[in-house]
Order: sequence, then C-alpha cells, then structure tokens
Amino acid sequence: MLIASVILIISFAVLVWSADKFVYGASGFARNLGISPMIIGLTIVAMGSSAPEIMVSANAALKGATDTSVGNAIGSNITNILLVLGLTTLVRPILVSSTTLKREMPILLGFTLLAWWVLSDNYLSFNEGLLLFILFFGFIGFLIYLSKRPSQEPDPLIADSEDDIPEGLPTSHAVFWVVAGLILLPLSAHFLVDAAVEIAQYFGISELVIGLTIIALGTSLPELAASVAGVLKGEDDMAIGNVIGSNIFNILAVLSAGALIHPSAIDPAAASRDVFVMIGATLLLLVMAMSFGKRTRRINRIEGGILFIAFLGYQYLLFS
Repeated sequence: MLIASVILIISFAVLVWSADKFVYGASGFARNLGISPMIIGLTIVAMGSSAPEIMVSANAALKGATDTSVGNAIGSNITNILLVLGLTTLVRPILVSSTTLKREMPILLGFTLLAWWVLSDNYLSFNEGLLLFILFFGFIGFLIYLSKRPSQEPDPLIADSEDDIPEGLPTSHAVFWVVAGLILLPLSAHFLVDAAVEIAQYFGISELVIGLTIIALGTSLPELAASVAGVLKGEDDMAIGNVIGSNIFNILAVLSAGALIHPSAIDPAAASRDVFVMIGATLLLLVMAMSFGKRTRRINRIEGGILFIAFLGYQYLLFS
C-alpha cells in the first residue's frame, strides 16, 4: 500500500512534467517548421493540458479498467470547473471578455450533453468512441477556421495561446523533448494506473471512484497551475480558456480513447450520478461567465467559493 502510494505520487509528477515538456518540444518543433503560431496555439498547446488524461485513459482501457477511464474523463471535467476555477477565482476574480470563450462555452455544454447521451445506456461502445473521435478533429478544424476569419477586435485567448510557444528553440532540443515526452508519458501513465487500481482495491473503492477522485485531481494539476498563473499575470481569458478547452478535449478525446481501445459496460453510477454533476457544473460555469447583454462579466470570489464548496460536497457524496 505504501509503495503503491509512493509510485502514484511519483507517476503523477512525471506525467505532468513530461506532458509539459512534450508540448514545449512539439510546439517549438512546429514553429521551426514554419507552422503558424496561431495554429500551434489552438492545437498542440491547447491539447497539451489534456495529454495526462488521454494517456491515463488509454492505459486504463488497455488494462480493461474502462470505469477508471470514464471516471478520469468525467472527474477531470468536474474538478476543472469546481476546484480549479473555484480556487483560481478565490485567488483573483476572473474577468471574462473573450469572444472565443463566449462562443466555446455553449459548445462545451453541447458536448457535455452528448457525453450524457453516450453514457446513458451504461455501455461505452466502439461506434460511440469513433463518433467522439471524429468530432474531436472536427472541433480542431472549426477552431482553425475561426482563427483565420477577420475579427474586429483581437481575441486575448488566441494571443495568450501564442505567447506559450517557445521562440528560438533549436530543432535538436525540440526533438529531444518530443521523444522524451513520448516515452515518459505512457510509461508514467502505466505505473499511475497500476498504483491507483491497487490503492482502490486495498480500500474497497470502485475503479470509477478512483478515476473520479485521485486520478482526476492529479491529471487536473496542469490546468490548476495554468489558470492560477494566468490570473496572476492578468491573462483572465487564458485562465478560464484552459479549463474550457481541456473539458472539451476530455469529452471528445479522453472518453473516446477508452471506447476505442476497450468498449465495455460501465458502472451505472457514471450515468445516473456523475454525468449529471458534470452537467450541473458546466451550467453553473455558463451562468457565471456569460455577460447576458453586458460587454464583460466577472466571476467573483463569492462565486468561486460556491464552486469550491460544491467540489467538497461532491467528494463527500462519493465517499459517504
């Protein structure tokens, strides 16, 4: 048990670190190839924060632990909104002004409802995974299309994404970090899933709950770090954009990974309890962030406290 806990902590650290380095190398390499910084920011950088969830989901599915894979996707979305944005807003209220965010939040709600439909029959099928996977690439194409359209005002979300792309990174260094990430990401995810399953079995916790809690919390660390850093630098749209983008990718890419690799029946609690918590959290964020006729809207500390308390309440519900 103690060894499994140590392995879990080390695996989380390596997983998050290697995901960051992989994105660093991949975006630097893409820039050296002459790819537009805007395209890199909307693809490689945007997907990078979901790399831990994707790797963990894929490894869990390979081991037949589809419930852990599903729990990771749903739990990460719940954690991103209730915990990450809750704590971030407690640090500093978030000003929402990006037109991209106001467009993507209703899209996030739509994909969240799609996730409910996919899980409603308590079975995650290959065809459902294929649908989500196709929609994932369709969404990326949609973002690229929108980024190329002329806009009357600059979108801070796109500008901040471009700022995260390294300049002057030698190609040899970029390739090194890409290769290192490709090795360490699946390796750390492998040990993380094994350790998490062992801990779950020791305490008699279901694979779904371990995915909803420990794994979801660990794989959401990049979003927490990015969001807090964003508000401290005054990049409010980037802070909330990390969460919205990650949640969309979690539904389309992370959930599809489990379905494509190991389609199977899932714990009924995922569809009867957890997916509704995810929908509720998404609706709460939508209400808090939308301006409803005003040019800007601020998510204040009281609303952040509500999100955080809701997260604590959900954890109590899971373990009570």
